[in-house]
Amino acid sequence: MNPVWVERFEGRRPQAMLQLTTERLLLRPWQKRDRDPFAAMNADRQVMEFFVGSMTRRQSDDAVDRYLAAFEQDGFSFLVAELRETGAFAGVIGLQVMRDVVPNLQQPAVEVGWRLALEHQGKGLATEGGKAIINLAFNHFFLDEVVAITAVANTASRHVMEKLGMKHRAELDFDHPRMPINHLYARHTLYELCNPKPHQPPVMPIHAREVPIKETR
Repeated sequence: MNPVWVERFEGRRPQAMLQLTTERLLLRPWQKRDRDPFAAMNADRQVMEFFVGSMTRRQSDDAVDRYLAAFEQDGFSFLVAELRETGAFAGVIGLQVMRDVVPNLQQPAVEVGWRLALEHQGKGLATEGGKAIINLAFNHFFLDEVVAITAVANTASRHVMEKLGMKHRAELDFDHPRMPINHLYARHTLYELCNPKPHQPPVMPIHAREVPIKETR
């Protein structure tokens, strides 16, 4: 994979300060045009198989608003994953402070996560983007560790977590508090990855550069 770099934008709102490039993906700030494909992805029952259910347009827009608010509060959240070759919306990949408390897990915890449109799944994009996000978490945001959660039965996401080098913490399995108690996928499991160089000052690649972002309606 080509080197991943972080592009910083001074004097702009926090969510516009981070942009990551991988071999196939551009992980970039949100634009208004992203809400439609994001809503379409969230309405796909296959994509949302391991969630409570598919999202309405209102729920999807609320999620975007929550991500944008997190950028303001925490400096990071989910970025749009765009295919570099075509500019197509592929999904979202990013970091967030966990919304729910996992029993026996030190709080606050930061999780790495991804959601890809069905046509972009199974191609290694979640792993590729996840590596870039973990690099950001450890070398830019100076986090000691990140975690990831998914339904116990979601073998595809668990495989991604393993490919990212994350350690399975089976003893922390829990029932997701925002899922019905008897839901088929209520039981969740957790993976963890520690920063190999904790408490070191953030290091920015020497090829970091500034590029203006033009909002597209």
